[in-house]
Amino acid sequence: MSALLQEAGVFTALVIGLLGSVHCIGMCGGIMGALSVGMPGQARRTSGAVVAFTLAYNLGRITSYGAAGALAGLLGTQFYELLSSSHAHLIALFVAGTFMVALGLYLTGWTQVLAPVERVGGLLWRRIEPVARRLLPVRTLWHALGLGLLWGWLPCGLVYSALVLAMASGDPLLGALFMVAFGLGTLPMVLTLGATARWLGQLTRTHWVRQLAGSVIIVLGLLTVFAPHWLPIHSPASQAFCATGG
Repeated sequence: MSALLQEAGVFTALVIGLLGSVHCIGMCGGIMGALSVGMPGQARRTSGAVVAFTLAYNLGRITSYGAAGALAGLLGTQFYELLSSSHAHLIALFVAGTFMVALGLYLTGWTQVLAPVERVGGLLWRRIEPVARRLLPVRTLWHALGLGLLWGWLPCGLVYSALVLAMASGDPLLGALFMVAFGLGTLPMVLTLGATARWLGQLTRTHWVRQLAGSVIIVLGLLTVFAPHWLPIHSPASQAFCATGG
């Protein structure tokens, strides 16, 4: 895979995280507030400590995304080997693009198509959440890091859409890289939740903001489905397809 294609894949994942993070206010706003409330009194009065706790939490969260991306990429590898065909890559891209379109529709509020997927993810979360709750209130940086590691598995259609993209990469390392880029894309929204949560909450509930973010992701999804030769991710299985002019 060329470095250019890898960079394009990272960029796509970053954009999904950045635009899709309008969804993060509802999902992550509560936990970011809990971080501030649970901190020791002296730490709450020190801006540097607040930043440290917030960064520790997000480091854990993005690390869990990377681990999930590696697993998704490994699953994609098995998928390609199972089919042993260049068409496997096109199938994977079709599924990834479809999920991206579904995510865009979800963000615009036009449909709740990803809600059933989130409910399925909730089966795993039921086992993880009790452990995560034990880390509240967050008293140390280690608590914040551990909470992020666990909270990264929260059922979320946004995350699942990015994971399907990571799976389509057909490579564990690239899958992890894509998900780390996705996590970094969510950072601007999540890091500002503490100080500007009310303003951001109002902004992200604004009709045109959600419509714009969702529409851009829909376009990316359609490109993923209908323009495979321009796509940011290519697995080894797709090399033969491209070589034959497929």
